[in-house]
Amino acid sequence: MRKFLVVLDDTRECLNAMRYAAMRAAHTGAGVTILSVIPPEEFQHWLGVADIMREEARERIVAHFEVFAKWMRDRQGVDPELVIREGVPATEILDVIANDPQIGVLVLGAGTDKSGPGPLVTQMTRNSGSLPCPMTIVPGEMSKERLEAIT
Repeated sequence: MRKFLVVLDDTRECLNAMRYAAMRAAHTGAGVTILSVIPPEEFQHWLGVADIMREEARERIVAHFEVFAKWMRDRQGVDPELVIREGVPATEILDVIANDPQIGVLVLGAGTDKSGPGPLVTQMTRNSGSLPCPMTIVPGEMSKERLEAIT
């Protein structure tokens, strides 16, 4: 089964990327893999403190995931899977894609402020020519109604 890979983070545009991935998956009989990456700089503390912070970060990710997963199951009939990684986001995205041949599309949300689409979109766009799958960039300001119309 083909899957859409979408990144779960603390950005506003993440919401539209989640919606798009779930609706496209529902309409095409695909699955959704949700990736959340914990950056390494979050754990530059003493070992015991770093372990506690890492566990707290994982708990926040799982709670955030459950909100999206419930919506995907209830509204779209899609049961997403969660992958949590630690490292540099772009590197972890590429590794997940390389190790899961079912991932057919990477879905990212573009930021809406004047500074650009966001660091992740910028970095992944630079690598887009060598990605092993297509990448869809969903505008952060796109309305729910427009997302429904295009999916």
